[in-house]
Amino acid sequence: MDHHLGRPDVTVPALPEGDLAAAGLNAVESAAYELVVAEPGATAAELDRSWIRREPLRDALEALTAAGLVRATESDPPTYTAVDPEVALDAPIRAYEAQLRAAREHLHGLAAVHRAHSDLTDSTAVLEVVSGREAVLERLVRLRRTAETEILCLDKPPYLDGSGTTSGGVELLRRGVRSRTIYERSSLEQPGALRGLEQLITAGQQARVLPTLPVKLYLADGRYGLLIRRPLDERESAVLLRPCALLDALVHLFEGLWRSALPLRPSPAAPPSPRRTVEHRRLVALLLSGLTDEAIARQLGVGYRTAQRHIAALMASLGARTRFQAGVQAARREQQEQQP
Repeated sequence: MDHHLGRPDVTVPALPEGDLAAAGLNAVESAAYELVVAEPGATAAELDRSWIRREPLRDALEALTAAGLVRATESDPPTYTAVDPEVALDAPIRAYEAQLRAAREHLHGLAAVHRAHSDLTDSTAVLEVVSGREAVLERLVRLRRTAETEILCLDKPPYLDGSGTTSGGVELLRRGVRSRTIYERSSLEQPGALRGLEQLITAGQQARVLPTLPVKLYLADGRYGLLIRRPLDERESAVLLRPCALLDALVHLFEGLWRSALPLRPSPAAPPSPRRTVEHRRLVALLLSGLTDEAIARQLGVGYRTAQRHIAALMASLGARTRFQAGVQAARREQQEQQP
């Protein structure tokens, strides 16, 4: 049956031991070839003085000569010279690389078929421990694909795929899945985080922020959860949860944190009014997040002193004593202006 999997008949031979195993040479042949390269024009007896292996050198020389990797003169005794390695060994190495590529393509095809016929409901176990970056990322992709109504997320660095807060979020929103995400403050310090957050909020995500989050968590429809952690050895691991009391507790944890978190609205979907520019809204959101002046400057794309002047001007206009107080007062004023 043809599943378009590449080449199902690919058979990659087992590699012999040796530095030139990919070229088809075993350890003895590799050592002999390297010796001939190092001492060109030598006889077998002369080469044997430098031979340190137990296996007979002459047998290896005969094999290399028969394979066309070494040339022997017709003199008595014959001398040996290696064929240029880039000429002699490039073709077999390329052939082996091609076999490996075909095998990997076949592997990817098999994995795609496997995923197409499996989902998070395959196992009867309520808890599954997952180890390794690729395995954790694969579970996350499957959880997002499984979501039908809503994804809840506690978002904090580091990110599995290096793409930050927008990874997979816009695609979910476009297919009608609601998204509520609580960001840890450090998430907004990542390069380009503010722009990515604006894209998600414009697409429909509800976003809030807290200074710190206890875990990195994804919840799909209240039915499945993925609890991700990175231990001290930097190797990612996760716990995949199916319906159980622990999953219910994590949903309650999210809802409690959601009630205490501050809303993030860095830029509205509609054009801003003349009184409230996009940059003003971004500044308010960043102040609410509690970022440092340096981090705010980076996110706004301005210099450190320029950011300080903007912050000072906003605080003065509101009569606020602290940066956070300025953010709260500005956010409340915007909400009042938006009310009919």
